[in-house]
Amino acid sequence: MKAEARSVEMTDPSLPGWLFPPEQGFFAQDLDHIPELPPHTELIDGSLVFVSPQASFHTVTLFLLERELHRATSTAYRVRREMSVTLAPRQRPEPDLVVVHASALKAPEQTTFQAQDVVLTVEVVSPESELRDRERKPQLYAAAGIPHFWRVENVSGHPTVYVYELDPALRSYVPTGIYHAKLQVSVPFDIDIDLTEVDNF
Repeated sequence: MKAEARSVEMTDPSLPGWLFPPEQGFFAQDLDHIPELPPHTELIDGSLVFVSPQASFHTVTLFLLERELHRATSTAYRVRREMSVTLAPRQRPEPDLVVVHASALKAPEQTTFQAQDVVLTVEVVSPESELRDRERKPQLYAAAGIPHFWRVENVSGHPTVYVYELDPALRSYVPTGIYHAKLQVSVPFDIDIDLTEVDNF
């Protein structure tokens, strides 16, 4: 009886097709063609990952970092929020923020960047994404050769930024600093951000 019930469920036309992944999983290009896919769906290891509603901390932290990165970067770069990056055939995560080379912008309809386009990825950790943001996604970004990664944690309502730089020989990230009240770095850009400003938003 259980097997029959499952068979009915999987052929139910009222259910979206993406509930039942193909045998080999999904591929990066599929995200642009799956109908009714929820916004900001990521592809990690061939599986679709859906995003939960974000808390206020997540929103204001991203606003602050996005604003300051826009100020710090030259016209050779662009800052984009919640744009996916195609890292491999079955890997298309969506960082919270990316800094890309300006030449990577091809058209207004563009939905993804390539790994070689990206200078920096930023992930603001949420409760439902802790494991992905702390472990799997940094592994994928490093393996794809993205040179800089920031992980932002909520510590008592204030952002703490963990900064990493790629060791190109090992294709893994090396921690270069932990920043609490002020984020001050010289690579990939000269940046001096007062992280306490989130209290003003």
